[in-house]
Amino acid sequence: MITAKITSSKNEHKKEVVYSGIPVSEGVVIGIVYKLDSGTKLSEERSIKKSEISEEILRFESALIQTRKELLEIQNKIAQAMGNDHANIFNAHLLVVEDLTILEEVTKRIESERKNAEFIFSEVMARFVKIFNDMEDEYLRERVYDIEDVTKRILRNLRGEKREDLSDLKGEVIVVAYDLSPSETAMMHKENVIGFATDIGGKTSHTAIMARSLGIPAVVGFHDVSPQVLSGSKVILDGNKGLLIVNPKKETIRRYSDKKTVIKKYEHKLESLKDLDAVTPDGFKMELQGNIEMPEDVTTLLQNGATGVGLYRTEFCYMNRSDLPSEEELTSVYRQVVEDLNNQPVVIRTIDMGGDKFLCNLKLPEEMNPFLGWRAIRFCLEREDIFKTQLRAILRASAFGKAKLMYPMISNVTEVIQANGILKKCMKELRKEGVSFDEKLQIGAMIEIPSAGITADLIAEEVDFFSIGTNDLIQYTLAVDRVNEKIAYLYQPFHPAILRIIENVVEVGRKKNIEVSVCGEMAGDPAGAVILMGLGIETLSLSPSAIPKIKSVIRSVSFSESRNLIEKAKKCTTANEIKSLVDAVVKRVLPNFIQV
Repeated sequence: MITAKITSSKNEHKKEVVYSGIPVSEGVVIGIVYKLDSGTKLSEERSIKKSEISEEILRFESALIQTRKELLEIQNKIAQAMGNDHANIFNAHLLVVEDLTILEEVTKRIESERKNAEFIFSEVMARFVKIFNDMEDEYLRERVYDIEDVTKRILRNLRGEKREDLSDLKGEVIVVAYDLSPSETAMMHKENVIGFATDIGGKTSHTAIMARSLGIPAVVGFHDVSPQVLSGSKVILDGNKGLLIVNPKKETIRRYSDKKTVIKKYEHKLESLKDLDAVTPDGFKMELQGNIEMPEDVTTLLQNGATGVGLYRTEFCYMNRSDLPSEEELTSVYRQVVEDLNNQPVVIRTIDMGGDKFLCNLKLPEEMNPFLGWRAIRFCLEREDIFKTQLRAILRASAFGKAKLMYPMISNVTEVIQANGILKKCMKELRKEGVSFDEKLQIGAMIEIPSAGITADLIAEEVDFFSIGTNDLIQYTLAVDRVNEKIAYLYQPFHPAILRIIENVVEVGRKKNIEVSVCGEMAGDPAGAVILMGLGIETLSLSPSAIPKIKSVIRSVSFSESRNLIEKAKKCTTANEIKSLVDAVVKRVLPNFIQV
């Protein structure tokens, strides 16, 4: 929803306008707007003669071939610049171009209805878009952008049109558009495109993922800002707070310029902490590890001073492809990560498919509540063939470093016992085949369901470590959909119930002598890190880019202060009361990051 605030400027003829959107990539930039046209012309309906049918079908097929060629060229460029995993985003685009069902439907309708290819193709794809738009799950809804990206490319090739190439831009600009496709985002040069703002999009869209990978500040979801902003306008894009400030006053520019200077100095200070331990002033040491999704993330992880991988999300090896990965392929990927970490721990989580993530080649059943359904360990225990392939690959990779294995979405001890039983089968097979693996491989369970947190003492008998996934733990404990804007205010990491569950898991870990870490977003939040430290958590796993900031907080707040904070928090009755307590501490150590 747009929130526009207009203020008069005494020094300028134009008015300052502030728009609010969804921040998806951090950073603050000041620059000139380059407005990209939406490229969404309507396809006019045109009748064709019977003698023109073959030519019309050939024209459509040629457009598909041309589009496929363009996508492969883009994919190749991205693979060279950013790695294969980022390039694989475009596998979904290629699947649309190569979909025989779409080709056959368009061809048959051209023959039967005798209409032009643009019109028929637009109608066919509009039906697919509606199906995805009607889905409740945000991740699946945002796959609409991939379908629309390919549709626009095919239509432009049918019409013989060309759209501006963002790689050809000169000078520094902030791109404003109705939408940016992943392919357009990928072609941006950071030297020229210093930020972008779009009317549509969300945090989990591929465009947002690409922006974060490129380090370009970005805000999406403005709804209708692009028609109201002119090319050449001066703007400030605040990727931290999700703001686009058009025609900023001199006072606003000065404030943001000062902010950029402070951020730059602070970032320089953080760089100096890279090789220092995350130790509090009174000697309490924390381990800061990183969450990764692909091997290429290891570089950023090490650059930010991580002491290992606390969560390796492996489902990206399975997505955006038409087949299942082989054991050899998975072993190679996992081995690369384990070796790159040079004997630092790597916690490899088994696939968490279902919910918001689906295998392209498996027709999983539609569910009323997919996040509560057939997913993660439940899926793996039933599809033992898929599970065993991954377990064998993890075991094989463990011979090359300090790998650990972790099961997601554990709700009871029986699931762990069943999973360990399958793991033992894999170990027995590998021994028989003469394949090496770590015989003392540590096994862990994610605590992200309230039942697991409450019965942690039972689960502890079957595992070597716990990792608390706060994102889902909060969602399931408070019955709050964390991507639903209407009830976002109920998603409260500092709710007394959440702190009590975490405290119980930590206490079980202490009694059973097993490590307890946290790998959710709460670990990457300065206030969350202070609370978790006070609860006795010694290992945090977070986004690599957040590690320096959290290390700075830990080195600035004593363990005794965090413990005193917890004792005060236990007397609070609401999440807001607890947050106010911890915010006071965080504001003292990070004063320039609380507000602009």
